[in-house]
Amino acid sequence: MSIIGIIIAAVIVGVTGLLIGLFLGIAGEKLKVEVDEKELQIRDALPGNNCGGCGYAGCDALAKAIAEGEAEVSACPVGGSPVADKIGEIMGVAAGETIKEVAFVKCAGTCDKTKQNYEYHGVQDCKMLAFVPGGGPKACDYGCMGFGSCVKVCPFDAIHIIDGIAKVDKEKCKACGKCIAECPKKLIELVPYAAKHLVQCNSKDKGKDVMKGCSVGCIACKMCEKVCEFDAIKVVDNIAHIDYNKCTYCGKCVEKCPKKIIL
Repeated sequence: MSIIGIIIAAVIVGVTGLLIGLFLGIAGEKLKVEVDEKELQIRDALPGNNCGGCGYAGCDALAKAIAEGEAEVSACPVGGSPVADKIGEIMGVAAGETIKEVAFVKCAGTCDKTKQNYEYHGVQDCKMLAFVPGGGPKACDYGCMGFGSCVKVCPFDAIHIIDGIAKVDKEKCKACGKCIAECPKKLIELVPYAAKHLVQCNSKDKGKDVMKGCSVGCIACKMCEKVCEFDAIKVVDNIAHIDYNKCTYCGKCVEKCPKKIIL
């Protein structure tokens, strides 16, 4: 190949590359999606766990929602007050007081306290037990089955099966809500981190039926309700519920409970 041919080929390649680059540059400008600067700052402030605990599909979606005013600056349960304060500064609003919450398993039916109707050898998954006789081997229809579906979905290693029931490590829990959504018995709820009194039962059966399956279940005797001076605990559907906005943690309900299931 002659020198002239090589030069012509190089010129053609160079011009072609220049034209392609110019085309891509123009296309990029024409087709680029404008991103709100606040959205980028909010995304940087979020922890990046993408747990979905805020109700959005990850941190990117939440950042967009906050920037557009569709979500509160304190919407991230993982970040808590520190992150809410940072985002509040970005948005120019006060974050307000954020109460730290943690997941709590409403069951005290450990292996030695809950009766077993039969011995189960099958798939170790709580949701699958809906298809086995009696909804599982435990006599209580409302208690923790202990097969760890909640453990598998927790991204923070904050929940484990101990002595047959799920237990939450409140120091690791970020209140993302994944365990709550996963539990087929709906016996996990969010409670204030500072809560000192918790009703560790989820049964809606009457007292005598509760005792047939679990020795420590709530029997709806209403002794806790009667002794509370602040109207902070009520028995509804045969189970005690604490209103943490009213509870002063005086401890009288704990002392009076005959089954000792108020922690």
